Amino acid sequence: MIRLVTLIFLFIGINLQAQDEIKWMSMNEALEAQKEEPKKIFMDAYTVWCGPCKMLDKNTFTNEDVIEYVNKNYYPVKFNAEGSEEIDFKGQIFKNPNYDPDKKGRNAPHELARALKITGYPSLVFFDEEAKLIAPIPGYRTPQQLELYLKLFAKDEYKKMTSKEAFAQYQENFEGSFE
Repeated sequence: MIRLVTLIFLFIGINLQAQDEIKWMSMNEALEAQKEEPKKIFMDAYTVWCGPCKMLDKNTFTNEDVIEYVNKNYYPVKFNAEGSEEIDFKGQIFKNPNYDPDKKGRNAPHELARALKITGYPSLVFFDEEAKLIAPIPGYRTPQQLELYLKLFAKDEYKKMTSKEAFAQYQENFEGSFE
């Protein structure tokens, strides 16, 4: 009987862990959600061919600390920066008119990616509660490296950054807690 109860709890624990994931949404969904409950947006701008993008998914976005923090503090958006999604952003429709569904590998950049000045993948893009661009952060980040940016923007610490030196000092003094 004890073994059965132990197995049941073990199974439930494994299932709960397996269900922990970032609750990704589209940019259109995040913008709608902001109207109901203002919250910052965290966007993962990726492409299907990008190796570091896949590493982010595998290594960083599966980290329990990242999952919990992102889901609590942001509307998380998965955005294929070379995809065909139509996005209504601030009264303007962004598309990818040169998108080729038959193309393997690189495709045409999405108009929103160009508007956000995303030039490399992955890019982690932060928006405030009114969908105003805060900053795009290009490149792969480990959970511990990402923590600095997640907290910098979620806690509005970025508003105090008036120089590169101020950010360098913030970075130097930052004490992370993500494992």
